[in-house]
Amino acid sequence: MGVPVTGAGAVTGAMSLLRLTTAGSVDDGKSTLVGRLLRDTQSILADQLDAVSRATVARGGGIGDEPDLALLTDGLRAEREQGITIDVAYRYFATPTRKFVLADCPGHVQYTRNTVTGASTAELAVVLVDARNGVVEQTRRHLAVAAFLRVPHVVLAVNKMDLVDFDEPTFRRIEADFATAATSLGVPDVVSVPVSALHGDNVAFRSDHTPWYSGPTLLEHLEDVPTGREAVEEPMRFPVQLVIRPRTTNHPDYRGLSGRLASGVLTVGDDVVALPSGGRSTVTGIDTPDGPIPWATAGESVTVLVADELDAGRGEVLARPEQAPRVVTELDADLCWLADRPLRPGARVLVKHGTRTVRAIVTELTGRLDLHTLTHVGAPEALELNEIGGARLQLAEPLAVDDYATDRHTGGFLVIDASDGSTLAAGLVAKGP
Repeated sequence: MGVPVTGAGAVTGAMSLLRLTTAGSVDDGKSTLVGRLLRDTQSILADQLDAVSRATVARGGGIGDEPDLALLTDGLRAEREQGITIDVAYRYFATPTRKFVLADCPGHVQYTRNTVTGASTAELAVVLVDARNGVVEQTRRHLAVAAFLRVPHVVLAVNKMDLVDFDEPTFRRIEADFATAATSLGVPDVVSVPVSALHGDNVAFRSDHTPWYSGPTLLEHLEDVPTGREAVEEPMRFPVQLVIRPRTTNHPDYRGLSGRLASGVLTVGDDVVALPSGGRSTVTGIDTPDGPIPWATAGESVTVLVADELDAGRGEVLARPEQAPRVVTELDADLCWLADRPLRPGARVLVKHGTRTVRAIVTELTGRLDLHTLTHVGAPEALELNEIGGARLQLAEPLAVDDYATDRHTGGFLVIDASDGSTLAAGLVAKGP
């Protein structure tokens, strides 16, 4: 198969992190591809590989002496028995230049909600296509989910090239069909790679079977793709989870706003506004379990002290006044409907945005994505399970929101059933005025 494009081994020094997700139709070889990545980056232990080899023999599978690498990732008994991926599982691997967190998502249409979960934090999506079948409806569905969640980078992995004799015209035809679909959905960046996950061609090692392909291997591209803007570079957003008032002898007047900094940097001395209430103050301290700190960055859980008695409890968002989010009582949104019963205008739901949950009414369905034509059709009567469409919601209380296209941390929300607390839809705040 040639020589490895990149090595694997001990990781030293500061490295960037890439969060990615995988998607593909049933039997496209996604679990095998993930297993191949783990094996070829030396991210599995010898005893794990031995266990997979024994399981392969027990199942009567495998090619020659090769273990069934799909068994490295299909951890549930039902997954192994059915030969499909059901649950979202997070895999971790690294090369000398980058760390990776991979959300391994199921491919069957009934598990689209799991795919949405895995893609919601990803910066790159690997969409698998069986070289024998080409682009199918489920391929378009997975691409639509990536576009819906604004995943900035997409890789088309045309798998099982060994079963079409590594035929270049076959690859180019699928590449063109996928590019047409990506353009229709507004996906900005697509890279196509011909691979054989079973044998490792163009996964971590460059293949001798594709002399006509001059692009990167899959792993090489994963190492080189830009990771985009870091959360610390985005406007500061601090959703308040809890107000801490110990009222002890040592802390009789202590009042802290606790939560996890969603994005940006918060520094002692910053002027802040609490939204949607609108109160303003200045940060006088930032406390942690290890003591006070002068600043906090995205991802840190801290307690914020302010100079004034802000009326800011759970559900408020602290922001800098010059970079404040919008405060709305009516919301235009894109929804991926995840419930068995359809969504119709007039539905009464809960909207959970950050740490705030408010009652809402779906006043209008504004469109639906047709997965066959990849075009938006007019207002439907209902959104069915796994469909993507637009909706307008009237909120009982104001929310402080950002457009999802510019801030994924505070532009997403969940639609919840008020009667039983089940999740009905993943929602994205559409571009405001």
